[in-house]
Amino acid sequence: MPTYTLTTPLYYVNDRAHLGSTYTTLACDAIARFQRLQGQSVCFITGCDEHGLKIQRTAEAAGLLPQAHCDAVSEGYRDLWRRWQISNDRFIRTTDPRHRQLVEAFFARVEASGDVVEGRQQGWYCVACEEFKDPSASDPEPSCAIHLRPLEWRDEVNLFFRLSRYQQAIESLIARPGFVAPPSRRREVENFVAGGLKDFSISRQNLTWGIPVPGHPGHTFYVWFDALLGYLSALLDPSDPIDLDLLASRGWPARVHVIGKDILRFHAVFWPAMLLSAGMEVPGSVFGHGFLTREGQKMGKSLGNVLDPEQLLERCGTDAVRWYLLRDIPFGEDGDFQQQRFTDLVNNDLANTIGNLLNRTSSMARKWFAGCVPPSQEGLSMEHPLAQAAERAREVAIASLEVFDFRRGAEAILQLAIEANGHLNDRAPWKLMKQEENRDSVAADLYAVLETCRLVAVLLTPLLPDLATRILAQLGLEPIPCGASGTAAIPPPWSEPLRWGGLRGGSPLPEPVPVMQRLELESPL
Repeated sequence: MPTYTLTTPLYYVNDRAHLGSTYTTLACDAIARFQRLQGQSVCFITGCDEHGLKIQRTAEAAGLLPQAHCDAVSEGYRDLWRRWQISNDRFIRTTDPRHRQLVEAFFARVEASGDVVEGRQQGWYCVACEEFKDPSASDPEPSCAIHLRPLEWRDEVNLFFRLSRYQQAIESLIARPGFVAPPSRRREVENFVAGGLKDFSISRQNLTWGIPVPGHPGHTFYVWFDALLGYLSALLDPSDPIDLDLLASRGWPARVHVIGKDILRFHAVFWPAMLLSAGMEVPGSVFGHGFLTREGQKMGKSLGNVLDPEQLLERCGTDAVRWYLLRDIPFGEDGDFQQQRFTDLVNNDLANTIGNLLNRTSSMARKWFAGCVPPSQEGLSMEHPLAQAAERAREVAIASLEVFDFRRGAEAILQLAIEANGHLNDRAPWKLMKQEENRDSVAADLYAVLETCRLVAVLLTPLLPDLATRILAQLGLEPIPCGASGTAAIPPPWSEPLRWGGLRGGSPLPEPVPVMQRLELESPL
């Protein structure tokens, strides 16, 4: 079975992680967990991009050597992802000596193909973007529209990659359904490519913090040429030789690169052209998601409204943040973090609708059925309305997660819990239980609702693995494994747990405890 390789961007270590990088990584984690549950052999790659002028200047400003700066920030990313329980299989750093060797091997192929030429690079450069810009000719002081900082004039001899040779190949590639997603991102790339592809610089001069270009003294690889190759070097085991041909058996090509829309051009145009030049396969898809704002405003240090992922984790926990970002924001579009809506959704959906459903049903079952799941043939029937609701939710959730529609998948799961609450309220077992002749009917009702809670947990596993584990524990069940697995395939564990009737009648129910605490945020995050 081919490996399902997916990647976050390699995060630039000029600063520590922010909510945007956390959002991307959480989304990839949900994809990786879902694919493992589907029985796929998964390789989930993340890591850090550690070269370039911006890193060099940031380190100098802090009185550090660039390597010391990179070590500290990269370890911060590693630690944060551990605390968020991100299930990445690989973490690559572009300062890894083996990455440098792979960059050299890749460049040798590209140069041998005739796609490297020398030329003069003149233009306005944004150090923060590590990219040349095209400001208005009438602007006396050109600045970057993204970082709002002055651009720097560059005039030097660089090595260029002959991107112009790949005009037709890239046009054909982006016409492939799903190669660039969602459709709004594809249109952006189509418009860029339609303007004609121009050769781009792949080296810099007078830059000490980077990988030297073999055979070209004084040249250092442009950070984007170097960083993209991290997706390849991440696939090699420590004992593997630096052999590009080996990558096909290690998980290349990637099934999907998940990125922010600001780096779409590099991934959907430059990167596939580089791969074609080196005689390698292109990735299956590039998915560019939107940006996050806060209360309708762009987040920025100058505004003092940046959401710190470490503070979010400490004050709210993983489940709350994952639920809000994946359930409320259509993946691929821009999203706005609103604290009141965040609080309301978490409390209403997770604490009330799902958590309270489990708690009260388990309490009734323990009270009336000797602390156990009520045995019931009627509740086991696939004709039961909740069994049919569960089947609908399963189909929608799986189909949605397959195409990264987290919102629709989460809503289908939530709707199943809502239907179970409605069934419980309609049946009112607390009233029926007053007559002994209704005991079997009550057993069927409680079994069906508890079984629905189990299936809600199973379906929530890729989205909210912590909450899913707590729900299953309250039913006396073990968690469903979907964490990092390297590239070793695991048996598809969803085939059995997703069937109606998995909860055994007569099995002990633990003492009920709330599976989700309500958020009480008295001050702004």
